[in-house]
Amino acid sequence: MTKRIERRRNRLEAQTSDAEIGAGRFRLIRYFTLTSLVAFGVVALVLSVQQWREGVFFADVQRQQNKFFAHAQTDLALKQEAAARHNLLVVHEAAHVNLTRVFANMLWDTDFAPFVARVQQLPVADCRALPAAAGTDTARRACFAELGTAIRALPAFAALDAKAYAAMRASSVFKIKVFDLRGITVYSSEHGQIGEDAAGNVGWQRAVAGRTASELTHRDRFSTFEGVVENRDLISSYVPVRAPGSDRVVGVFEIYSDATAFLDEIKGAIAEAGSLVAANQAYVQRTAVENQLKVDSSSERLLLIVGGLLALLYIALLLVVRNGQRIIDRQAKVQEAATRREERWHREKMAALAAMAANVSHEVGNPLATISMLAQEIALQQAKNGCTVCQPRKILEETRRIGAMTRQIADFAAARRETRERVDINQMVKAVLDFLCFDRRFSSMQIDFRPDKELPSHPVIPDKLNEVLMNLLQGCAECDSGLGGARGRIRVETAAHDGGVVIRVGCECASGEGVCAGGDAFDDSRFEVMRRRVVGMGGMLLRSAGTVEIVLPSDADAAAAN
Repeated sequence: MTKRIERRRNRLEAQTSDAEIGAGRFRLIRYFTLTSLVAFGVVALVLSVQQWREGVFFADVQRQQNKFFAHAQTDLALKQEAAARHNLLVVHEAAHVNLTRVFANMLWDTDFAPFVARVQQLPVADCRALPAAAGTDTARRACFAELGTAIRALPAFAALDAKAYAAMRASSVFKIKVFDLRGITVYSSEHGQIGEDAAGNVGWQRAVAGRTASELTHRDRFSTFEGVVENRDLISSYVPVRAPGSDRVVGVFEIYSDATAFLDEIKGAIAEAGSLVAANQAYVQRTAVENQLKVDSSSERLLLIVGGLLALLYIALLLVVRNGQRIIDRQAKVQEAATRREERWHREKMAALAAMAANVSHEVGNPLATISMLAQEIALQQAKNGCTVCQPRKILEETRRIGAMTRQIADFAAARRETRERVDINQMVKAVLDFLCFDRRFSSMQIDFRPDKELPSHPVIPDKLNEVLMNLLQGCAECDSGLGGARGRIRVETAAHDGGVVIRVGCECASGEGVCAGGDAFDDSRFEVMRRRVVGMGGMLLRSAGTVEIVLPSDADAAAAN
């Protein structure tokens, strides 16, 4: 019956211990899953944002390049158009210079020079003296118009005009004007302009100074040798006429030539270039869109690849962690099983010690009682008969000493309880110290017990506290012997602390060498066993150099632990 109850109790303790293992076990998979998911999520988010920013950056670069290309193409087209117009003007200006020279070689000396000399005899000072401001120059213009009539009335005008028409007929030259050095128009193929004053014209001024001046203009209507034309692009040039064999300017020619066909070709070429530019720009735009799609597709593939690799990495790590969790659980179960075996062995050992102590106390107590009664009887007989060799007092002293030892053993055996109860801590510590004095190792150790006299009773589990105290004191007894065989000193103190109790155990080796001198009287496994016992009572086990403290909780903390 007793064995059955013992087996049931062991089974319940094993189940309780398994529950404690499950509650206190490190959940590696749970923490790994949460931590890794957060970490992988952050990595995936960072990669996604980075890829999105790369796509945006590439799109911005594409837009900037397209904008630059469009601007460069447009600027190039404008520069080409400007260059074409300038080249056209330069070419026509050179042609006008050559034409002026040819025209002058043919007609200047024979016809124009005498005619210009005759026109210069006509006065113009009175006309120029008239107001020239717009709106008040009617009289001035009328005066120069009369001058033109006078010029056309000269006898040589008709022949000169006929020769000029004959020389320019069927050419691209639309108009010829001749100016004297006063700026007066002495001849114009458009007769209504003869007599006009061009002294204020910049082109005439440059030509008189010896430089050719040209410009490209568009005219809606224009009088030519052949008649009136419309919507024509003309190039006009002021060309100086020089005296034969010198650089002296003797007159100025103004020549108008038709550049409409050339300008149309330029405009066509520019339009064709514009079409080509537009086509190139459209191609660049299409290429940019295609490149953007390729970049986006590549980014998506990269994200998928990285995501797949991350998933594979996560699965591999999860498998490793699951295996690690199984190893941890297995090791925890093995450790807890070892702890349960250790506790069972300790209980059995303490039970054996308690049974032995009880038997010793019982077996020794009865003979001691008999010896004590006999000693008392001897004392009575000594008092009556005066026996000198009898020593009943010595017998009584030794029986009292043996009785004290049996009471110490009984006190230690009585402390074996496995439930929390309020006990006298000082009495428990003293009972353990007294019991360990029977160990030969402690015979050469000085034990200094300093109890707190005002220490109240405190709730503990006596069996666990006994085990911890015995392990601590046995560890302190592992000192090397010094001079005279003394091994050292053990200090045991009790004190109240924050409503709880502190039991401080310290040791000093006489030889200066040993576990106490090293500051660590216990290996990690041994200390861990004791720490678990103290934690099981709701307390803490702290150690420093040569000292270990058992900190037991206050009444409120002990009640909460229950």
